[in-house]
Amino acid sequence: MRVLTSIAVVALSWLASASAFAQGSISALPRNETLIVENPEGTIKNAGWFNIWAINAGGQSTGLHQLGMDTFWYIDPNRGVEGVWDNSLATEKPIYNADFTEMTVKLRKGIFWSDGVEFSAADVVYTIETHMKTNGLRWSAAVQVNVASIAATDSSTVVFKLKKPNSRFHALFTVRWNAMWMMPRHVFEKAGDPLKFDFNPPVTLGAYTLNSFDPNGKWFIWQKRNDWQRTTVARFGQPGPKYVAYIDPGPPDKRVIAQLNHELDIIHDTSPEGMFTLAKQSKTSHGWFKGFPYAHPDPTLPAVILNSQLDMFKSRDVRWALALLIDIKAVSMASYRGAATISAIAVPPTGTHPEYYHQPIEAWLKDFELDTGKRKFKPYDPTVGQQIATMLRPSMGDQIPTDAKDISKAFGMGWWKPDAQAAQELLERAGFTKRNNQWYMPDGKPFAIRITVEGELRPVMTRAGSMIAQQWRQAGIDATTIVAQGSLVDRRSAGDYDVIISWSVETWGGHPDLSFFLDSWHSQFVAAPGKPQPPRNWQRWSNPELDKIIEQIRQVGFDDPKGLDLGRDFIKLMVREMPIIPLMSYNVFTVMDDTYWTGYPSAETAPYTDPVPNWGNTKYMMVKLKQRQ
Repeated sequence: MRVLTSIAVVALSWLASASAFAQGSISALPRNETLIVENPEGTIKNAGWFNIWAINAGGQSTGLHQLGMDTFWYIDPNRGVEGVWDNSLATEKPIYNADFTEMTVKLRKGIFWSDGVEFSAADVVYTIETHMKTNGLRWSAAVQVNVASIAATDSSTVVFKLKKPNSRFHALFTVRWNAMWMMPRHVFEKAGDPLKFDFNPPVTLGAYTLNSFDPNGKWFIWQKRNDWQRTTVARFGQPGPKYVAYIDPGPPDKRVIAQLNHELDIIHDTSPEGMFTLAKQSKTSHGWFKGFPYAHPDPTLPAVILNSQLDMFKSRDVRWALALLIDIKAVSMASYRGAATISAIAVPPTGTHPEYYHQPIEAWLKDFELDTGKRKFKPYDPTVGQQIATMLRPSMGDQIPTDAKDISKAFGMGWWKPDAQAAQELLERAGFTKRNNQWYMPDGKPFAIRITVEGELRPVMTRAGSMIAQQWRQAGIDATTIVAQGSLVDRRSAGDYDVIISWSVETWGGHPDLSFFLDSWHSQFVAAPGKPQPPRNWQRWSNPELDKIIEQIRQVGFDDPKGLDLGRDFIKLMVREMPIIPLMSYNVFTVMDDTYWTGYPSAETAPYTDPVPNWGNTKYMMVKLKQRQ
């Protein structure tokens, strides 16, 4: 039987963790029963900390939340195993009363913790009450703001009484990437302070339990439970891998080498160049798309986020002018080497969103007119996705699709036409002047913009920011990039930027409801200048029409068609006002190797879940994976 001797070699040469491997068990694992996955968190500082409810430098994407945790519901960012929505610990969707002040959850029976104790309503009540009385847990604030009380009416029913109407309260317990996980009462009630308890080893609800881990944080091994039938994924079959190892394989080039040597089954994310190398040199490696652009479009929307509290961006004319000075084709080529899925609207072009939003609103976009004060024109070009495909076809050949629907799926639909003349007319109407090919603001100061990027920690977005800065400079704007490597999140929250290349739009992906991010955009949450901004309205933009849309969404059910209509109203408002300039989905170059395992999700034949391995939804991948015979 082949064993993971090669992984030990990789660890010794890359990970500087020889002592950990000497006392660990990775090299003893049967390779054909082990799935090896990149942990995108890298090396975990506090490797022995498994208390996911308390933040103390432990890891989440070590397999802990993917394989060990569980909660009421999951919404898949793609199609799902048996539909987008899955009742996991719950047996049915949330049950609200008429005014959304009460939510009842019916729990699945016959689900057991890995130590043999049955899961029940008592665990749910304990989880919530612990968060209600404990400040500083990961979900304390969300629970304390919403929950007045919780009670178990029987061993499989809990009733939440809310402090105010909230038709989206269930989102707290619905996994997109993660959600609020259930705590084992019988473990934590004996552990003392929940903020100080390491939960090592973790008692799990998922189909796997911890086998071993490197105390230096380089690798974590999970083993399929003998009683996996008593977990929620058993409804879909037995998980394929007996062992799942989450490792830190090093930088992108070494991830590529590891997969070329069949020592890394799933690369979480690599560079476009790394993906192209694997596509050319490895017959068993593939991405989400079989061919170009390979990458999985996550339900996240990278955008040019404009700080709306700065005077220079308060005019819609200025914001639109900046959009018209961007050539999205050049941004696509600079950032993703063309492997981008563009979006002109404030919803990522992924999952079910194209059929719910992009396609239905296309006719409106084609008819949309912009008034510069001197003329009206239609700025939308529906052929941009096709243009990108045409640009790539000479070098990529038949890897580039020719069918219009396939092109739209891979590269997106349309975007805004670059129009320097219209941008000039809009800036002039806003009181800006141009002298010696340099723009000046109404107060006479040069129109200077700092574009904050994340450097090598997120090279694709950094390249996009650099290209946009170049395009704005060519138009006479003093645009420069500022690298905030390791501090971008803090600066984004503090509003310490002019423009930032990031995202404030994150959606469910598989479900059209936009409240996952949109509710946080209400003006009630906008921080004063200089104060930290709560997630996710990083642009700090407020608008009475936006508030009205959000308030209407709060009053309709999650699956009510009115929510979809209101979502489209939001998109139209965003087009008219342009508070952020949407660019593309966040395409992740997740690469899967078929040498030992088959059944990975894919765009063409198996879009059942997100292949990106740090998502909680990847627990469903385990039941689809089969050993290659």
